[in-house]
Amino acid sequence: MIKPVLADAISKQINAELYSAYLYLAMSAWADAQGLDGMKNWLYVQYQEESVHGLHLYAYLLDRDAAPAFYPIEKPETSWDSPIAVFEHVARHEAHVTALLNDLATLAMQEKDHATYQFVMWYVNEQVEEEANADKIGKRLGLIGDNKGQLLTLDAELAARTFVNPFPTTGAIPGVA
Repeated sequence: MIKPVLADAISKQINAELYSAYLYLAMSAWADAQGLDGMKNWLYVQYQEESVHGLHLYAYLLDRDAAPAFYPIEKPETSWDSPIAVFEHVARHEAHVTALLNDLATLAMQEKDHATYQFVMWYVNEQVEEEANADKIGKRLGLIGDNKGQLLTLDAELAARTFVNPFPTTGAIPGVA
């Protein structure tokens, strides 16, 4: 059984992951309205990843015999001035999520819950990739500037991204066979 303080912290992380999914869905809709189908796709895949992360955390609580707490999901921003503004927001958001996960890992160690610490470390390590991807795309958009042809080339590259379930041994809902 997991300690209540950790169960609540994980419930709050579930909320953060679902907010992230909601934010990326809003960003995907914005990109669609701009005619940037590749960016729309990249952001939609990000939405899928964050949704699965939330479900994975939820399943972990159930596996630890804890009842998840459900908090309201904040309304995300829905409008940006440019593609670079979107990815600057992505970079800031991923840095925020990294900080939340670092705090969760620290709490798990303070509570001497090594199983939860190991579980959360997957997310901590995954954030390195998340931040690097956002930074790379943001830098490329900065180099592109107002060059519409280069923007469309990058957009075509972003269209190639596909969702890969990081927890493929589970059913549609992580933790459920």
